[in-house]
Amino acid sequence: MKRNTYSLQLIVILLTINALNLTAQNPKYSAEIEGRISKVERSLIGWVQTQDQTTWTLAERMTLYNVKGLAIAVVHNYKIEWVRGYGWADESEKRTVNEKTLFQAASISKSLNGIGVLKLVQDKKLDLNADINNYLTSWKFPYDEKSKGEKITTMELLSHTAGINIDGFPGYAAGEELPSLFQILEGQKPANTKAIRSMNEPGTNFVYSGGGVIVSQMIVMDITHKPYEEYMQKNVLNPLGMKSSFFNQPPLKKKKNLLATGYKASGEEVSGKYHIYPEQAAAGLWTNPVDLSRYIIETQLSYQGKSSKVLTPEMTKLRITPVFKDAALGVFVNTNGSPKYFMHQGGNKGFSCQYVGSFAGGEGMAVMTNSDNGAILDEIVNSVASVYNWKDYYKPVIKKVIELPENLLDKYAGKYDLEGTQVNLARRNKELTISFSSGIFWKVQFTSNVDFFIREYRVDLRFVSDQQGNVTGFTIDGTMVKKIE
Repeated sequence: MKRNTYSLQLIVILLTINALNLTAQNPKYSAEIEGRISKVERSLIGWVQTQDQTTWTLAERMTLYNVKGLAIAVVHNYKIEWVRGYGWADESEKRTVNEKTLFQAASISKSLNGIGVLKLVQDKKLDLNADINNYLTSWKFPYDEKSKGEKITTMELLSHTAGINIDGFPGYAAGEELPSLFQILEGQKPANTKAIRSMNEPGTNFVYSGGGVIVSQMIVMDITHKPYEEYMQKNVLNPLGMKSSFFNQPPLKKKKNLLATGYKASGEEVSGKYHIYPEQAAAGLWTNPVDLSRYIIETQLSYQGKSSKVLTPEMTKLRITPVFKDAALGVFVNTNGSPKYFMHQGGNKGFSCQYVGSFAGGEGMAVMTNSDNGAILDEIVNSVASVYNWKDYYKPVIKKVIELPENLLDKYAGKYDLEGTQVNLARRNKELTISFSSGIFWKVQFTSNVDFFIREYRVDLRFVSDQQGNVTGFTIDGTMVKKIE
């Protein structure tokens, strides 16, 4: 899953509001820390701020987004200050989330994979800037005319600049036959994705590519002659103190009672509890916010020259130095202001998650949920950033809301088509609301007669009319949504 603003796919996913048992599994902390926890829980805040300065409680947003369970860990002064679990790890089994509950880390797996690959560079077994086929032995990347004669490097694989296809992977439901890594790379059955191939010339642009990361997984296995999960456990996870975490797919049976069950945005349980991801480097990590916080802290200390549990400070600095815009080696970097922040989001079937760490000062956090709907993630991170006064992190878009005459609201009301999904705009009292699925209505807020937004998603919205003044649709970040009724 990309780190940036939510895509149209996230907007159109089906949501329903169910009652949520919000039960915190609470270790007790000092009164001062408990006060900060309470403030975080009461101060979720969105990407936009208006004259009414709206914030929400964690319970309200979990209910709105139908998030069954989540866990949060906060890093302060290079230490884990607190961790909390909320809601259900598995609703039918009545298992609540606690600090030990394990979630699928999805694309956050790429951050740990980056460490594993750079460990091979550090050990002089891999050259980041050499042709990847120098190291691939059990499979060779099939260059074609799309790469324009340029060779792909491991640096480009990790920074999504290799020009390789396949954004993400859907995983495999319980009982489905699992493909080998070779079959995934070749797009051969039972693999459920296309062959991993060049899309354009390497080194020329950023194209988010889980496929490229899978090539790096094969490089690790071909160099070490070990199963990927074994290499990563011994050389990355255990040294970082992430001993509850693992890359094994299917997951370890001994961890069964700790595994969160994934839920669709509708609240329906994922068939078989969760999907299986043989694409381990891109999406296969099981972990929790506590272990991710240990990774954050080690990255921070190593960057400061104070630790080298896996990577030397020099190699850590290389890992979190952007290669193209904000894309580094398995992480993304926020370069606005000082200090900078390194981060990644993730989204697998039934799971979404995010972590953020500061380059300086030892601040950070990780949040993991067992829901397809990741809209709550940024709101939680923004709350933590505000409560802990992270410098130059939370910079909301400031908008001035205006009221429109009711006859204009009536003009905009109607049914619209977004890529086959019906979008409804309806009058409710003196307001206009928008619904991307049945039962969920968000308030439309106007900044001009045609420009509007909703607080729940960071997208630019604008009504479009023909020359006669008839409303023909509206745009979402420039994509047309046609009025059909």
